[in-house]
Amino acid sequence: MSTPRPISSRRSRSRANGDGTVYQRKDGRWEAAGYVLAPGNTRKRVRVYGTTRKEALTKLTEKIAASNLGLPVAAADSTVSAYLTYWLNGVAVHQVRENTHTRYASCIRLHLIPGLGAKKLARLTARDVRAFLDGLRTTCQCCTQERDANRRACCAIGQCCEKRLSPLTVTYVHAVLKSALEHAVREDELPRNVARNVKTTTPRPRRFQPLTATEARQFLQTAAGDRLHALYELALRTGLRKGELLGLRWEDLDLDRGTATIHRSLQRTRSQGLTVLNTKTLASERRIALPTECISSLKIHQERQREERQAAGTGWTDNGLIFTTPKGRPLDPGNLNRRFRRLLHSADLRTIRFHDLRHSTATLLLEQGIDLIVIKELLGHAHIGVTAGVYAHVRLRLQRDAIDALGHALDGRDGDPDDPPAAAVVR
Repeated sequence: MSTPRPISSRRSRSRANGDGTVYQRKDGRWEAAGYVLAPGNTRKRVRVYGTTRKEALTKLTEKIAASNLGLPVAAADSTVSAYLTYWLNGVAVHQVRENTHTRYASCIRLHLIPGLGAKKLARLTARDVRAFLDGLRTTCQCCTQERDANRRACCAIGQCCEKRLSPLTVTYVHAVLKSALEHAVREDELPRNVARNVKTTTPRPRRFQPLTATEARQFLQTAAGDRLHALYELALRTGLRKGELLGLRWEDLDLDRGTATIHRSLQRTRSQGLTVLNTKTLASERRIALPTECISSLKIHQERQREERQAAGTGWTDNGLIFTTPKGRPLDPGNLNRRFRRLLHSADLRTIRFHDLRHSTATLLLEQGIDLIVIKELLGHAHIGVTAGVYAHVRLRLQRDAIDALGHALDGRDGDPDDPPAAAVVR
């Protein structure tokens, strides 16, 4: 009578039907394989790899989970269009904000799929990407997207308007493609990211027109009679973003200590309308000191809001927001832009964007000699390089002033009869 063979530990760890298989290769790596949904509503066996059993199993589980949700898992022999669709709806949707996802979708639909979508993902080369980007820079978008045919204009009547994409938009399209292909590399679908091998020229920074000190004083004087005077005071004196201002609640303020905690932002999204989200980045979550003028205007605004609440009665929407409509509802960012433009017109000032108030704050602080790290923390930039890059024009002007001051001293025009000692050490 034969003795039954013991069940091996390897067999005891076998996976259920449809979960795929996991095993260790001769080279030491772990390989996981399973069937997933592929483009064309077909089933395809895919393989993923990892340095450990857990890593390989996690990669396979993610693909099977996406497949069960009806999302085709693109493989290297699929088209760029299929992989971009998978990446957009199965990966990026979980990693970025809704508004960013909407911009990604628009970029893929209008530019990437028409330009590169038919190519095989595995055969995409750096030359293909470079030719595609060069075409974006030189091709009229009205003609490419056939807008002229519907309007019977532009190329449809032989008069091309030559409406090309800006260098900033071309760089953005390139960045979206790099992000998608980078994920393909991480999933072992591609050996390398060919889009990273294509170098594009750095676009010139967007020009903005901050208010001068004289214009800023004129703006605040005109805003003093506005219902949202406290909002404009905060925007110009602290540099808060528009969404951060509109998302502020009374509980975020400590008027006795003169501080405000920033950790929310009011945004309009396609699916939810006006909604309060987290701040733009983790660095944007910060606590700032409130100027005395802002504390005074906020107290006045608080009293006015109490009166509006009493006047509205049961029609008041209680959401704790500082800046609302007379009925307590959140302020729409678009409506605030229109109010701001009317206020500029009343103050006889040139038209600027609301975001330029933030630039005005930083520019005026730099011109007053405030350290760059202090401005970075006030504005909530993720890195000081962002602050230094955006306001490079101000730093160059300050350098010119410093060089001119040194020139006056060397030429004996500084008016100071006392020279420093020859042995002084400058650090």
